[in-house]
Amino acid sequence: MSCEDLVCARCAHPVAEGRCPQCRASRERMHHHGLDGMAPALVLLALMALLFLTLALKHLTGA
Repeated sequence: MSCEDLVCARCAHPVAEGRCPQCRASRERMHHHGLDGMAPALVLLALMALLFLTLALKHLTGA
């Protein structure tokens, strides 16, 4: 869902227009989630890459 689809309960205008402080805060909150939601996925991806690299090095060295 995007802010273009939402109507503010306070001013009854589309949230995308940001006419009142509540609209602007909601619009900012909806558009600010970019990297916050990806951080756990990136950490997991890095740990998996490290695990596979470790396993590959052990396989190559024969240990």
